[in-house]
Amino acid sequence: MKETQAIIERISRVNTGFQRLHLAVDESLSQIKPGQSLLARPVEAWNPYLREHWWPVTVSAANMIVERPIESRYEPGQVVSLLGVIGQPYRYRRTLRNVLLLSFDTPPTALLMSIGWLLGNRVSVTLVLLGSARQYDTAHLPPELEIIHGEDDFSWPDRVMTVGWADQVFVTVAPDDELGRFAKVWTLFKELRADIPSNYLFGVFQPELPCGVGACQACLVGLRGNTVRTICQDGPAIDLTQVPLL
Repeated sequence: MKETQAIIERISRVNTGFQRLHLAVDESLSQIKPGQSLLARPVEAWNPYLREHWWPVTVSAANMIVERPIESRYEPGQVVSLLGVIGQPYRYRRTLRNVLLLSFDTPPTALLMSIGWLLGNRVSVTLVLLGSARQYDTAHLPPELEIIHGEDDFSWPDRVMTVGWADQVFVTVAPDDELGRFAKVWTLFKELRADIPSNYLFGVFQPELPCGVGACQACLVGLRGNTVRTICQDGPAIDLTQVPLL
């Protein structure tokens, strides 16, 4: 865990609900990978609230882009304190052809950095938006990305084929009831597949992260075998075959 500072160089609006912050960052953050994130707080004024959880979209040597809700207020030139890197990279298989990303009742922010990385490595990517995630405007996403808007009953065109060809699946859900929503996703995949193997279906957990180093234990997730993991250290992606959902 390291604290650095970033400068907001410019701000661009990407759709009706989100803006992107273009940051000048410390070069130590250039190695951040899909799945890893940061805890951010403006430095000009102390406040008693938790740091914001920032998910990078793209990263280069000394620059980073993060996507934030449009109602959050930022200014060019603003200095931000960053804590990180938080979490572990998404654990992709060595050989990948097709990856399914699924967002249920939450914007796909935590999955966006993986899209560019996967497409850059010639992996086919499909993004399925379910529930309120369908409201996320995707016009700014890469044209190579297949985007599917599902229905309220979890159906979408060619659903069986989409699930069947996926080598791995990464799912993000609204954080107010993550285990309940992951259970619904688990039930869906059990209906569509005879077996859900390990290292196939991952839940991307997004709890509040007060410390980011596992000390407060606020982000513990119970696993099978009476074991636990901290999302800030071992997550955010947890193999759902290890989580007692039902």
